[in-house]
Order: sequence, then structure tokens, then C-alpha cells
Amino acid sequence: MIINAQETSEPRTYVDHILEHWHKDEDAEALVQGAQRLTRGEARRRLFGLAHALRRKGLAPGDGVGLFLANRVDSVLVQLAVHLIGCRVVFLPPEPGPGELAALVEQSRARAVVTDPLFAERAADAAGRSVHAPELLSLGPCAQPCTDLLALAAECPEERPGDVPAPGADEAITVLYTGGTLGRPKLAAHSHRLYDALVDLAEDDPQASRTGFFPTMTPGTDRVLAATLLTHGSGHLTSIQALVTGSVLVVLPEFEAGAALSVLREERITATMFVPPMLYALLDHPECVPGALPALRRIVVGGAASSPSRLQQAVEVFGPVLSQGYGQSEALGITAFGAEDLASEGARRPELWRSCGRAISDIEIEIRAEDSTAALPVRQVGEVCVRGETVMLGYYEDPERTAAALHDGWLRTGDVGYLDAEGYLYLVDRAKDIIVTGGTSDNVYSRVLEDFLLTLPGVRNAAALGVPDEEYGEAVQIFLATAEGADVDPDAVGAAVTAELGELYTPRKTVLLDRLPTTKVGKVDKKALRAAWTTATHLR
Repeated sequence: MIINAQETSEPRTYVDHILEHWHKDEDAEALVQGAQRLTRGEARRRLFGLAHALRRKGLAPGDGVGLFLANRVDSVLVQLAVHLIGCRVVFLPPEPGPGELAALVEQSRARAVVTDPLFAERAADAAGRSVHAPELLSLGPCAQPCTDLLALAAECPEERPGDVPAPGADEAITVLYTGGTLGRPKLAAHSHRLYDALVDLAEDDPQASRTGFFPTMTPGTDRVLAATLLTHGSGHLTSIQALVTGSVLVVLPEFEAGAALSVLREERITATMFVPPMLYALLDHPECVPGALPALRRIVVGGAASSPSRLQQAVEVFGPVLSQGYGQSEALGITAFGAEDLASEGARRPELWRSCGRAISDIEIEIRAEDSTAALPVRQVGEVCVRGETVMLGYYEDPERTAAALHDGWLRTGDVGYLDAEGYLYLVDRAKDIIVTGGTSDNVYSRVLEDFLLTLPGVRNAAALGVPDEEYGEAVQIFLATAEGADVDPDAVGAAVTAELGELYTPRKTVLLDRLPTTKVGKVDKKALRAAWTTATHLR
């Protein structure tokens, strides 16, 4: 007998897992953003209305829908609605310029672009440049000529849309922007297998969840803060893992340390995820003192390299609640280091504070030399290569780049690191951030230098760059964000670097700043620092 999958009680997608929770305890909170508080019942009905509204605009299973959204509750719901009707989510982050954004919309073959009213002008420009002529939809009234999707959803049925086919095994259902060159963006495409792995880690295997994307999340009991952008991998995974476990999701519209502390405290947040500069800003806030956040049980730090000294400072302030995670748009989950393990193992082996943990369930890691498929021995530095369910299908509509990045299911991450004998992964740099000061044996690893700089008094954040040098190819230049009132002597910094790391790491120049520029997702913006250095050089 053949049974239709829609007639079975078994969930078929991660959205079904979310809806299972939202059909129970309908008056319990589900989504929060400031004064806006949706119960599970309200969230479910609004989700169904948005799904019907998208269908009324002619969207059918397999169509791409660009999401150019700010951090808000309705952004979470519209993303779920796109998947609920079998369409492909295309995340459009705010950082690309007009040409790159238009290329992203064009290459992703989006049939519609849903924009936040704040971004409507940029979204209309990008959609207008596309030969596919995607329809512009807005989450609320805006100044551009487009359909108000929220108003349309309010007129639609509050019942689940039917006749949605299950996604194919190798069908791209989510596409993430991950850089590229001007006019030729890289779009990491993921299938339903990513979400199946996330659901398995979050719900089906409590032990596996300790080494998952969000270690030790307790189903149904957490209040989770989404502090990073929902259109980036970190914010997307934080929100989805919260929802599939039945947790309350609190959305932070924009990160600022004082506002984040207030929300963490007032909403009794138990779990959140920060990129390192966010964590550092929080630690530097005068109100961030031990005992200030009694409800907080875990902070996941990921998205960029973390300073061991700053991680240890966070444990001193918040207690043993700190977890580490490592992933990228091409592989949204690679390693994790649970808070309990980090606290206990870190005390036994202090070097583990530099590690980003061990492979999560169903992920394999090998360290390989350039242009080699053979794994390097333990503790030998090479490129991190990974294989598993969280790895992308490939770059969307880009077979050339896909072939360069993926070989027999193995992804070359572009990150440089090594494994120890117990399987802990240590990242030493991004391949593109290595500073080459001579031959191939004279590499300066910017992460090693930045970690040391963050141990110096008065230094709040640090970045190291390679700048052109006629004799050596590249010279080391460092940028330091210093604490208010701190007396940081650049010459003393250089001497300390030389004494600790050797002459190879000695900076040619040290620049002191009040703060380092960051990207929209909160990482240190080395492109902006490099551009500022280039401009200053040309003006001499």
C-alpha cells in the first residue's frame, strides 16, 4: 500500500516540527521583539496567512524568493512561509553594494523579493536591474510601488496551505550569500538535509545535541535571543534551532551592547549566540558584571576566531556557560565545544581555549595540503576539509566554483588549521588572511597575532593585516581598539609581540583606534581597514 506523506503523522520538514509545538499550549509565547509578543497560536495563524499571501502572488514550489529583511518577528515568519509552500529561500544580506545586490538577485533567479520597508529603495533598484523582473513585496507599507505582504496576509485564510510536494533530495531550498567578486556573487545552496540534521541534533538525540549547532539546548524550556542577522547563517540557525525545540525566540533588531544587556536581563534569556566582537563589546560594558544575567545558561560564540583570553574573561563574568561553534555559509555546522566540556577540559588542558571543538555528529574533518586529497598528520597545519550533511550542495548556478570547492563530497573550507590527537580542531587563519612576509615558510598567522594582542592591557579588540612591502612581499600592520583612558604605547606593543612571537610577527606599524569597523553581521571588517590603509597611503 502506498501512503501519501502528507497523510502520515510523521513530520516531513523542520517546519512541521515547529508547527507541532505551535499546535500545543497555544497561549504560550513563541516570538518576541520589543513590545510585539506573539503566542504560539498567533504565530501559527500569521505564518499560514503569509504562506497564502505568497501563493496569491503566483509563487509555486521550486520558485526562489529573495528575502532582504531586518531583524524582526515577521522576518522569521516569512522565511518559514517560503519553505512551507515549497519555495526556495534566498537570503539577501544588507552589506553588498547596489551592483553586487542586483547580481545576487539575478543569479539566484528569485521570482519575488520580500523587503523590509527600511530597505525598499535598495530592493527596488536590485529587482529593477534583473532580467527576470522579480516582483517586489514589502513587510508593511513602504515608499516604493509594491504589494504590502502583511496587509495581504491579513486577508488570507489562517489554515495551512495544502498540495506542497516534499523537497527533492538534491533540491536547493536555502541559498546564502558568501561573498564573491563584483558582479559574480558566491551563493551557497543547501538542501533539506541540513535541516534534517539540525532537527536530529536538537530533538531526537539528547546526547548528540551536546555537540550540535547549539550545544545543550533544552527542548521547550529555553528563551533564545537571536542577536546576529537573520539573513546570515548564524542568525538563521539560532532562530531555527530555537523554534524546532519549542523554545521562545526573542529577536534583537540591532546589536548595541547596552540594549543587548537590557534584553538579556529583562527577557530572562537562557541562550544566545554572539560573534566575537559582540561578546567583547558586551564584556566591556560597565553594567556587564558577575551576576547581572542569572537566567543565562549558555552563550555560543562563533562566526569568527575568538580570543582565548576574552573567552576566559567571559567565563569569569558569566560562569561556565560559554560554548564555541565553528561553521561557514558552505557548511553551517562543523565543530562545537559544549560549555561543560570547555570548562572541565579547559582547566585540564589550557591550550583547548584556542580550539573550536570537535566535529559535530555525522561530520568528518581532514587537514590537507594545497592541491592534495591526502590527510596530513596530527598537528600539521593545512587547509580544513569537511564532509557531512551540513555541507552545501554547491554554489548556486556556478558549476566552476562548485568544482573548485567540492571534491567527492569534501569541501575545502579556505580555513587553515590543525587537529590534535583527540580530534580537537585549532584554526590558525583564513587562507586569505595569512600574511606572507617572505617565502612559504615565513607565514604570519593573523589569528595567532590577534589572540596575543588581546592579552595586552588596554586592548579591547585587534586586527592584523598584511600590507605591500617591496622587500618582503608583505609587512605586518596591526590595528588596536583601545579602552577609554588606556595609555597604549605602540612601541611597547611591538616589543611585546617580538618577545612573545618572534621577529617575524613584529608589526611594521601599529594604529590605535577607538573601535574597529565591523560588518553588518558584527565581524571585524578587514576590507574596510585595508581600504583605509590604501587611501591613507595614496594621500601621502
